Amino acid sequence: MQTETLLYIILAAIVALLVALFQYINKKKSMSKLNMLFSFLRFISVFSVLLLLINPSFDQVKLSIEKPNLVIAIDNSSSIKHLNQNEQTSKFIESLTNNQDLKEKFNIELYTFGESLKTFDSLSFSENQTNIFNAFSQLSQVYKQTISPTLLITDGNQTYGNDYQFITTSYNQPIYPIVLGDTITHTDLKIEQLNVNKYAYLKNRFPIEAILVYNGSDNINSNFIVTRGNSTVYSKPISFSKENNSSVINFTLPANAVGVSNFKATLVPIENEKNKINNSKNFAVEVINEKTKIAVVSDLIHPDLGTLKKSIESNEQRSVTFLDSKNIINQINDFQLVILYQPNNKFNNLISLLDTQNKNRFVIIGKETDLDFINRISKTYDFKITNQTENYQAELNLNYSPFIIEDINFESFPPLLSNYGSVIFSVPFETILDKTLNGVSINEPLLATFETNNRREAVLFGENIWQWRAQNYLNTKSFNEFDNFIGKVVQYLASNQLKSRLNIDYESFYNGISNIVIKAEFFDKNYVFDTRESLIITVIDNISKERKEFPLILKNNNYQVDLSSLPASEYSFTVKASNANISKSGNFQILEYNVEQQFLSADVTKLKQLATNSNGKTYFIDNTSDLVSNLLDDNRYTPIQKSNKNTIPLIDWKYLLAVLALSLGLEWFLRKYNGLI
Repeated sequence: MQTETLLYIILAAIVALLVALFQYINKKKSMSKLNMLFSFLRFISVFSVLLLLINPSFDQVKLSIEKPNLVIAIDNSSSIKHLNQNEQTSKFIESLTNNQDLKEKFNIELYTFGESLKTFDSLSFSENQTNIFNAFSQLSQVYKQTISPTLLITDGNQTYGNDYQFITTSYNQPIYPIVLGDTITHTDLKIEQLNVNKYAYLKNRFPIEAILVYNGSDNINSNFIVTRGNSTVYSKPISFSKENNSSVINFTLPANAVGVSNFKATLVPIENEKNKINNSKNFAVEVINEKTKIAVVSDLIHPDLGTLKKSIESNEQRSVTFLDSKNIINQINDFQLVILYQPNNKFNNLISLLDTQNKNRFVIIGKETDLDFINRISKTYDFKITNQTENYQAELNLNYSPFIIEDINFESFPPLLSNYGSVIFSVPFETILDKTLNGVSINEPLLATFETNNRREAVLFGENIWQWRAQNYLNTKSFNEFDNFIGKVVQYLASNQLKSRLNIDYESFYNGISNIVIKAEFFDKNYVFDTRESLIITVIDNISKERKEFPLILKNNNYQVDLSSLPASEYSFTVKASNANISKSGNFQILEYNVEQQFLSADVTKLKQLATNSNGKTYFIDNTSDLVSNLLDDNRYTPIQKSNKNTIPLIDWKYLLAVLALSLGLEWFLRKYNGLI
């Protein structure tokens, strides 16, 4: 408390005392006990009021002891069970959690990880992927400001993600790897990687690259074979030695029939090879009849053009060609879709030709677009020209019906530069994205589609979508979501299929390690998304003839079903709307592949490097006797005493108000009782 405040309190006490004495002792020859009581009560009342006016503050200090955290991250992938370490791991976890000395010194926090980090519930050792880097990235957000030594219980075999041995640049905690699995290097042949395109074109040959690896010291001979069904389509003898322990084979295979073609690549095992699972890999190629050709027409240079090409060509079924408004005229019949980027008067002949041929198009309008020209030549929409621009963000229309659109967090994307002013459509249209300004929707389309005279058209009223693709990468560390969004718009525009009340989104084949999710949309007779419908999918295994039914769950703006539990096989399916009696069918395949079974031993080298980089120590699951004592004796992990200083103003002290009310009430009652009022 400051000296000035203390002087005010003393002055308040003197004033309160003088007021009380003046009222009850002034002109009194003697002081009765009753007057003394009245004086005391008046003093309390006046002093309390003055204290509230001064409102002094008091510092309250609370001391607390904060124990360090002991983070235990457990590898819950199927490779642990494959290496026969699951039972030993469970017993080790139980011994740690039941250790009273560790409980007294640490707050023990348990997590499991596979594809992602999860709070510990139970151990199943069934995850199909391992991403150790991602697990530490998530832990770094939780334990950024605390002392949290971390036990990493794993075999160290990561199936995807960034190299985890360098995570110490962002995760500043000592890491103690507990190594699971065999540390002996066994003689082994394996197919390290197969690189093959997802699509091939009929009557063409498609390239394949196989990376083969040998672990061993002897000179050996083997054969690399590719089969389709019972037929061998490629074979090559391979030799390895201690020095020549890898081989890259590049070859091509013919695409003779439209549809999905399944292949199996095998590196013939050597005698007494321990792990033969990693000697084979299944792969598939979808053979298509022709490639969708798309022309991007522009008379100016803009980053959006490169973004369109990259996003569209991320699907190998499509190719993009850049042309100006003159050169496209003689080549227009070569393309299934034309994208007009910021058209002006020079596009007059092109648009007239597109109208004559009734050809689908995608128009992108920005600040360089000639709006007078657009109003003159367009028969479907008209601009109110203000010669001003504005930055608008996007908001997804959940009721968009022509095809399934995923919400890829559009609201987090940077605004697009658009012409200020409303757009009036003369035909029915559907909005994919609405314009928002400062988070408020202005009921104007940012991206819309419409169909007229059996022609499909989309209009984007903004430029700088290259920033959207960049932001999508910052959000997800991948361009896939944005590329898929652009791909769906292009797929819709490049096709003239009739609108359907039931739309299904699925792949023709899935790798055994991927999530198998089939999505569907259902619309009522007015083509408004219907959330009341019950969708059921019937899946039939074409080989075993086993039949299963699953309900589709409503999620955001579509229905979904996760079929990841299905074993590798060929399947046919039917999605049926129970109430409307509408159904659609399709086929897909699941390729057999378990990446977690490709490993023979633990990756000790990386785990030791991780421990060194983080000032931790490596232990093996068979020799952890010193682990607990080292953790308990390490001076870096001592409890911290923290003080919390809280400044409390007197006006927040409710008891003072009670004292004031009590003194005033008691004085009034006694005066009334003694007939002084």
